[in-house]
Amino acid sequence: MGARRLGNRFYSLRLIAACGQLLLPIPVMAQNSGVVSGVVTDSTGAPVFGAEISMTGVASRALTDESGAFHFGDVPVGAATISVRRMGFAPYAMPVSITANTRIENLHVTLSPLATVLTPVLVGSHRVEYTGRLAGYYQRLEKHNGGYFITRDQIDRENPRMLSQLLLHVPGVTPFKGRAGSQGIRMRGRLCWPLVWIDGTPMPAGDVDLDAFAPQTIHGIELYLGSTTAPARFILGRADNSCGTIVLWSRGPDTDPITSFRRSSVDLDSLIQALAIFTADQVDAPAEPVQPNLPVGYPQSLYAAGVDGSVIAEFVVDEKGQVEQETFGIVASSNPLFSEAVRDAVLHTLFTPARRKGAPVRQLVQQPFRFVARRG
Repeated sequence: MGARRLGNRFYSLRLIAACGQLLLPIPVMAQNSGVVSGVVTDSTGAPVFGAEISMTGVASRALTDESGAFHFGDVPVGAATISVRRMGFAPYAMPVSITANTRIENLHVTLSPLATVLTPVLVGSHRVEYTGRLAGYYQRLEKHNGGYFITRDQIDRENPRMLSQLLLHVPGVTPFKGRAGSQGIRMRGRLCWPLVWIDGTPMPAGDVDLDAFAPQTIHGIELYLGSTTAPARFILGRADNSCGTIVLWSRGPDTDPITSFRRSSVDLDSLIQALAIFTADQVDAPAEPVQPNLPVGYPQSLYAAGVDGSVIAEFVVDEKGQVEQETFGIVASSNPLFSEAVRDAVLHTLFTPARRKGAPVRQLVQQPFRFVARRG
């Protein structure tokens, strides 16, 4: 019995020792790779979609997304070269040095456009006819009479977590904590709550918790600090408006693009390689619009806010001078609403077809557009 107990005790000690070895810290192997990410834009600052990014030592390649962003993980340590290619732009290359655990982030690549055959289309207007649910808001935004305005562009640019963060940028507006921790504001030092409207309907009287509205659901904001400065349609009575007025406009189908435009669903590179379509430098006479001025409409919200921008569209014009809808894509765009306006115009435009060796042929076209919100 004593020998058995001794043997069991000896086995237990061995087991404990083995478990102790298992619990010892395991040496962590040093990472022999790094991370590289960034964004590709054109010379105007618009993000370039569908640019091909490659790196020496990395087998896979990356394509930029709609925001022009790209990302490489597990990049081998050592000297490397980042190469960027996109049809219609000059190739770009830059050396980088990768060390263990290197994180090269926010790398900014600017592509220079190659000479284009088609003259850039200038889109501008001395006047835009505002229509729809937000017509009155756009009219007031353009004139900026009597109030403070916070636009969709500002909301998206700042990307705040709370709506009150935006409102506190306005001079004369101060924060105020309501009951149950709700967040309200006060205007010009007053102790009473402002009247709040949402899409033309007044909210119930009382302190409205403004942070109950997600900023990303708001298209525009109007603030009127006085009792009589608000437009007539938002005045319920001098007493109701005496502490100021806030008008919120929500986003919806009439404020956002119907479709997210990505690169063409057709493999244009393969068609070029197979000589099924031709580029401008491969034809004797390039495709040209029959009408020199394409009828591109200026998006109401961007014109009202005075937002300029640019778009580079890519599409194929067939032998009859018609745009092949499935080939339409956006190379670069400063705003999705500009992209939508360009698409609507291009798909209804007739071209003089390109000619090669005396015969009409399909041509890949890259057409730049510039939007300038003229006033006057």
